[in-house]
Amino acid sequence: MLPFNILVLACLSYAGFLFAVAFWAEKRAERGELGWLRSPMIYTLSLSIYCTAWTFYGAVGYAARSGLEFATIYMGPTMVMIGWWWILRKLVRIGRTQRITSVADLISSRYGKSTTLGVLVTVLAVVGTTPYIALQLQSVALSFAVFGLANPGRLVLPDLNNTALWVAAGLALFTIVFGTRNLDANERHHGVVTAIALEAIVKFFGLVGVGIFVVWGIGDGVSDMLARIDASPVTNVDIDGTRFLTLTILSGAAFLTLPRMFQVLVVENAEERHLFTASWAFPLYLFGMSLFVIPIAVVGLDVLPDTSNPDMFVLTLPLKYDQQALATLSFLGGFSSATSMVIVAAIALSTMVSNHIVMPIWLSSRKEGATVVGDVRSVVLLSRRLSIAGVLALGYLYFHFSGGSEALAAIGLISFTGIAQVLPAMLGGIFWRGGTRTGAIAGLLIGFTVWAYTMFLPSFGDAAGFTTDLLTHGPWGIDMLRPQALFGVEGVDPVVHAVVWSLALNTGAFIVGSLLSFPRPVERLQGAQFVNIFEHTGSTRSWSHGTAEAEDLLVMAQRIIGASEAQALFYAEADAQGKQGYLPDPTPQFLERLERELAGSVGAATAHAMLGQIAGGLVVSVEDLMAVADEAAQLLEHSSQLEAQSEELARTARKLREANEKLTVLSIQKDAFLSQISHELRTPMTSIRAFSEILRDGSAGTEEMDPESLTRFSGIIHDEARRLTRLLDDLLDLSVLENGQVSLNWSRTNLHDVIDRALVATEQGLEGRDLIIERNEVSEHIAIETDADRLAQVFINLVANVRKYCVNDAPVLRISARRLENDHIQVDFTDNGIGIPAQNQTVIFEKFSRLSDQAKAGGAGLGLAICREIVDNLGGSISYLPGQGGASFRIDLPRVHTKKR
Repeated sequence: MLPFNILVLACLSYAGFLFAVAFWAEKRAERGELGWLRSPMIYTLSLSIYCTAWTFYGAVGYAARSGLEFATIYMGPTMVMIGWWWILRKLVRIGRTQRITSVADLISSRYGKSTTLGVLVTVLAVVGTTPYIALQLQSVALSFAVFGLANPGRLVLPDLNNTALWVAAGLALFTIVFGTRNLDANERHHGVVTAIALEAIVKFFGLVGVGIFVVWGIGDGVSDMLARIDASPVTNVDIDGTRFLTLTILSGAAFLTLPRMFQVLVVENAEERHLFTASWAFPLYLFGMSLFVIPIAVVGLDVLPDTSNPDMFVLTLPLKYDQQALATLSFLGGFSSATSMVIVAAIALSTMVSNHIVMPIWLSSRKEGATVVGDVRSVVLLSRRLSIAGVLALGYLYFHFSGGSEALAAIGLISFTGIAQVLPAMLGGIFWRGGTRTGAIAGLLIGFTVWAYTMFLPSFGDAAGFTTDLLTHGPWGIDMLRPQALFGVEGVDPVVHAVVWSLALNTGAFIVGSLLSFPRPVERLQGAQFVNIFEHTGSTRSWSHGTAEAEDLLVMAQRIIGASEAQALFYAEADAQGKQGYLPDPTPQFLERLERELAGSVGAATAHAMLGQIAGGLVVSVEDLMAVADEAAQLLEHSSQLEAQSEELARTARKLREANEKLTVLSIQKDAFLSQISHELRTPMTSIRAFSEILRDGSAGTEEMDPESLTRFSGIIHDEARRLTRLLDDLLDLSVLENGQVSLNWSRTNLHDVIDRALVATEQGLEGRDLIIERNEVSEHIAIETDADRLAQVFINLVANVRKYCVNDAPVLRISARRLENDHIQVDFTDNGIGIPAQNQTVIFEKFSRLSDQAKAGGAGLGLAICREIVDNLGGSISYLPGQGGASFRIDLPRVHTKKR
């Protein structure tokens, strides 16, 4: 037999290999090199997390005990992928449009972004998934025990606890490292998905390899195997048609509602078209996984001792015939089946717990609301990491206290039935606009309670108080309340009993509750969006022009989705509104868009609540209500056209108003310039004339003038002439730049060297004060093709402005450089002063624009105008960044020059 230490080493090596694959995929994704990471086959293989230890180990045990009934766990998902494909497509479209992050987020968002529903579905999902996680821990522990015991057929259950505990700890570590590295607005985890796709291949070949060995190694080919199957007691097991149909439907329902399946089906879906490939490829994968289940079960029953555990036939058969390599491959296949499920389930559940329980509590505890100082991202990530550890701990505790003695299939059915309680609210929400929040809550509560009473709690036995007497006579001797014979319905299979009663009462409560209640306006709007998702892929606006300030919204967004992402979103919206250089107006359209972006990181309900604290309440306009009614489609279209025209007129009026304001400011500045330029020209010319006359006329007697006076007067004339020359040079330089007549010297240089040149040229302090420079020199080493002298001139102007205008006792200039995905570079110059007033931000790049005291700063206000023209000639842009605390300027340049001027 393979030494146990070697097995542990193989397991650790395999886990390390998965770590490496996940890390490599994450790094590729961070660099934007997705490529085949977003291929349809990776997506299809990721769906294999449905094939857990239940289908790898437990399916064989299921077949050995119940015959062909095991096929129901494969037929359900196949039915969904082929027959219910239109449901999957609708869920994927809704998930993409509404930025859905989990099944709880879907239900919460559909029914008016209800926090209560989000909490309810989250609790149900955690409790319902706990048995399934325990199943995975039990299967891995059993597989270790098979290798660790001298007799592979016997199990010593108390020895499994330590193994399960270590496995749970290792899985928690892996999931935390690769499942909560950052917040993705789309909640995609490329590293985890790639590792799961690899595990799908391993477990497929592991199970198929054992099957081939059984048919052609132990048996004598297909004919011999068919004869063995015909003579086996497996074929004599009577199939209960009702139970068979119920389990098939239950498997299909669980395939849609299991948190881990929703995560890979909807959240991790990169392209809707990938569903086309998965609709035929995944059923083929399931067929391959089920092909050898019956042969393995038949041969296991035939050649292994009666005390052997059928769930472990996949391992014990290769070991019996001393096939160590095959046994190890089979072990790794089972290990992959268990770990992939636990990893994705933990990610999905931690997202739900964070978004729907932790964040609402955190938000309500902050008096300052959504604009509270601090990094919301860190709160979200910490809560998810703790949630992952908590979920794995619950799975281990279930395994420990339930005794781990149940067959794997029995534990799996408990979990399937619990999670299936989400189905009525899910399907009702995406196909019936009459479904309401009240109906969904009523259905979920009743279905969850019935499932817990009839199936979940009885699985603990005496530990939960469900003794044999209670199961036989009911609580307090009331026969009608027997957990497995509710309301006197006897002679029904316990699983069928629990499934039918829980889902029937759940569905009935959902329908009745929806009919007796009237949906809130937001529910009706969301209902119209979800049900008619293919007709209305846009969002229905429900925000009013509230009291929101754009800077407050930007502060909140930066703390949730990151500074660069938030700034890009706000500036893109400002451009769309015709407000380049400003922050956008908090229009209903923008608030809706911002809510969708935030929902990708913290969930729809939390994003809705956070925006509500800043922007005020919601309103439902006449247009919104018309959008709910299908019969008013033509009126809606006409209304939309009028609205578009109205918005266009509003944008035009705003641009004219801003242009008028800008011309007014420039007119004032023109007058100031004429006065300033006359002063700037007259002052040096007066000095030159006066002192030159002294030298010419010899009023003090030139021949008697001492050398020191002669040198001083000549120096004054020289300095004033240079000052006059500089002013004329600036005017000439600006004229040449504006007319496109400048000759640029293109060369390849290092951005870091250009910045160094600018800092050296401006290193003189300001009135005895030192300017503190903060920079990341490593990130500045970017090769760029440009005119280094002209670019240095721009940098010198920006640094000099900080020295002149930064109103702070300890001025600080932060320089940050980055390379963008579009092969551009961005360089930001941000100081810690008071910034530039909003009313002046549109004119700072105009000629002769001066915002402070002329005498203090000197010059004629041409510096930023020259900077703008230089950068424009270099093929880039320069802009002012509002909302950064002090004054902040951003230069965007192409890294490689493609068009020589």
